[in-house]
Amino acid sequence: MQHLIVSGLRSAGLSALLLSPMSYARQQGPQAPDLPTQLKIMKQELAAQRAALDGLTREVEAQRLLLRAPSRTSLAGPGNQVQRDLQLEAQRGTGNGDGQASQAAPPPAAPRQAGAGAVGRPPKRDTRPPSVAPLFEQPGVLTPRGKLVLEPSVQFGYSSSNRVALVGYTVIPALLIGLVDVRETKRNSITAALTARTGVTNRLEAEFKLPYVYRSDSAVSRELFTGTAVERVFNTSGRAIGDAELALRYQLNDGGADAPYFIAGLRVKSRTGRDPFNVVTDCTKRCIGENVSGTGLPLDLPTGSGFYSAQPSLTWLFPSDPAVFFGSVSYLHNVKRSDISRLVLGGEREFIGEIKPGGVIGFNFGIGLALNDKASFSLGYDHNSIARTRQNGVPVAGSVRTQLGTLLLGYSYRLSEKRTLNVSVGAGLTRDTPDVSLTVRIPTSF
Repeated sequence: MQHLIVSGLRSAGLSALLLSPMSYARQQGPQAPDLPTQLKIMKQELAAQRAALDGLTREVEAQRLLLRAPSRTSLAGPGNQVQRDLQLEAQRGTGNGDGQASQAAPPPAAPRQAGAGAVGRPPKRDTRPPSVAPLFEQPGVLTPRGKLVLEPSVQFGYSSSNRVALVGYTVIPALLIGLVDVRETKRNSITAALTARTGVTNRLEAEFKLPYVYRSDSAVSRELFTGTAVERVFNTSGRAIGDAELALRYQLNDGGADAPYFIAGLRVKSRTGRDPFNVVTDCTKRCIGENVSGTGLPLDLPTGSGFYSAQPSLTWLFPSDPAVFFGSVSYLHNVKRSDISRLVLGGEREFIGEIKPGGVIGFNFGIGLALNDKASFSLGYDHNSIARTRQNGVPVAGSVRTQLGTLLLGYSYRLSEKRTLNVSVGAGLTRDTPDVSLTVRIPTSF
């Protein structure tokens, strides 16, 4: 019995000795927080993680839009508003939406670039029209103030016309008794020009153009009243300075993504080219009326029109992503000349009197598309309606209103930051329009 009691006391003492360190550690260690405190800590950590995730999401979306912006907004020309807005958005802070500050460590501050606007302040909007591949004589984008653009250009044109005149009478519809006059004329022209444009103000541009013209004509005909089947070829050509031009263009309004740009223009043409009334005409005595002798064609081709003229115009451009619509209307007024005489063979002159060329009503329209950040493409149509020419106040015999319609394709490629290659091709759609025209321009800015 005593042995059992001693064994029990020994076991109890050993158990107390083993359990005493655990009890001491339980008494000395920190007490576990209660459930409400744990929930509060977890909510704070979750809010911080959510704020950091929202900030990263906004940064990724801003960078994605920046990568897409050049291809989507390349048609809007230099200084595009959308791209600058996206850059500003990428520079803004990334706090969470409920007003709580993010607990994530902020990134190191980036150095401030020169000319960058303050964070949260909208950038200055560019009010210049968008650029497109040029098709017509009136460019759409004005030269910035203080800048100079020199544009060498070469234009080639070809046209042909046929004329058949029947002089006689018919016994039956298939039999003609009389003479047939058949003439075929082929014309080639090459015009090299140097154009200088400068920006007087941000809205006003001045332009000066000096052309050099080379022309060659070939006429194949069977002379009237000769009764021969032999064809005669008459070749003539001419080369000299053409008519110099001076132009002013002014931007009327501040367009935008949903508003068109309007540009008013005025072009004045001089008489610096070779006058058509001073070249020798293939006539012995007279070229009009009775007793006409000779072909009546000039032995040397003129390189100017021989008349002063002024052309007011209004151009509009409407950007609509991913395209730019453009067009213009114009009116060309020719100043009449009095006491005109024509130089014929032998140095004699045939008096003509007063000549008033008809006015020209013109309009054109087209669409431009940007293929990438360097290349663009344009498609357009140009139409001119030329009124009848008057001599001494009376319409010239055989003179009628002429309609000229041309379909144009244009391509533009940016060779460098200051130089661009522009190519346009025109196809005549009416009988009196040149069959084909090809123009190459290389504008260079300084």
